[in-house]
Amino acid sequence: MKSFSLSRRSFLKVTAGATAASPFLLTPSGVANNPIPPPSERVTLGHIGVGGRGSEVQKGFQSLPAVQCVAACDPFQSRVIDRCEAINRFYAEQHSSANYQGCAGYRDFRDLLAREDIDGVVVATPDHWHVPIAIEAVKAGKDVYVEKPLGVSFEQDCALRDVVKRYGAVFQYGTQQRSGRNFRFACELVRNGLIGKLHTIHVWCVSGDQGGSMQPVPVPEGFDYDLWLGPAPYAPYTTDRCTPQGGYWNYDTSLGYIAGWGVHPLDIAQWGKGADQTGPVEFEGTGDIPTDGLYSTITSWETTFRYGDGVEVRYVSANRVRPLIEGYRGPHDHGTTFIGDKGWVSVDRSHLLADPPSLLETALGEDAILLYESENHCQNFIDSIRSRQETVSPIESAVRVDTISQLLNISIRLGRKIHWDPGAEKIIGDPDAERMLSRPMRCPWTL
Repeated sequence: MKSFSLSRRSFLKVTAGATAASPFLLTPSGVANNPIPPPSERVTLGHIGVGGRGSEVQKGFQSLPAVQCVAACDPFQSRVIDRCEAINRFYAEQHSSANYQGCAGYRDFRDLLAREDIDGVVVATPDHWHVPIAIEAVKAGKDVYVEKPLGVSFEQDCALRDVVKRYGAVFQYGTQQRSGRNFRFACELVRNGLIGKLHTIHVWCVSGDQGGSMQPVPVPEGFDYDLWLGPAPYAPYTTDRCTPQGGYWNYDTSLGYIAGWGVHPLDIAQWGKGADQTGPVEFEGTGDIPTDGLYSTITSWETTFRYGDGVEVRYVSANRVRPLIEGYRGPHDHGTTFIGDKGWVSVDRSHLLADPPSLLETALGEDAILLYESENHCQNFIDSIRSRQETVSPIESAVRVDTISQLLNISIRLGRKIHWDPGAEKIIGDPDAERMLSRPMRCPWTL
């Protein structure tokens, strides 16, 4: 694999004792007997954010023969210890060695990024950290796999796109549905005109929730709360703030499920529409925003946005779903339905349906529009690191789909329609809305 010079920070020397920067560093003491394969044979990965979702993604990479997971990072000490132990057990079985200790643990992501021997990083932190960490990773010479959503502001999305392009980094977005056969085939049916002229798209996803304790309590031992907050506004620690729900549904750290969950079916809408390099021009909608408790993102919504060619998208939370097509409500809690003047096709993680049903028997020829084929999202990232080719979910499509939820969030919160120029990437005629495209970051964190 490629080699890189160190970034601003010097290489973190792994010693038997803890360091001031990483007080619960787990040292790879057994590497001498079970050396990590050389870079020419395996892609080495560091995992930043190893909670519930982060650990699941890490397992996906760990299962790939061409990958070596060598580092785990999280401000929760217990998570790092658990994940490193699990990784070491996995490789110990592969190496037939009970002493294998090839994964190092870190509290601070900057120490992980200082390692020259890491080719790529997987960012699966709370939402507000996705872009700042990914930017630092790219500047440190790493390729990046970033879980969704992208940023908590449009400004963040653009900053990451600029850095990825400037440094020539490989980027994979965590919109895993693009690596699913049914989703790809549904989009190919639409792109090849087999449902006729596309005029409407329906998108739905899981709604959010309200509540969450506002009562300050002591920070648990072994948890770096200040680092967890990072660029988010300072707020006292509560029992719910740093849970998955608190991270997903607090506006300080997230846009909520309108972005974090909705990006999956919205991404398929963009892919099927052929809009990876552009986006809609009008956004409007209504939504519920809690006024009590910790959770403050939009909990449910009913929105509409339109493309310049007249195609209209109705995007709603699952609790507001009405029958989209007679006889079909959508069997899964999130999905995408494309409607044309000659038929429709609908896809979610459980079903692929169409009218006429014969559409699903279509054999697309060599002269048809065939979309990027990936059968495994993690493997696609690794293959792209080796080939230096674009992934199935590259940075431009990530920014474009993330922009949709950013603008819908602004529209709902301001209570009015937003007009957007997707070429210039500017809000038209609304200075107040324009200001909401960026967010302040807590000192000393910057983009």
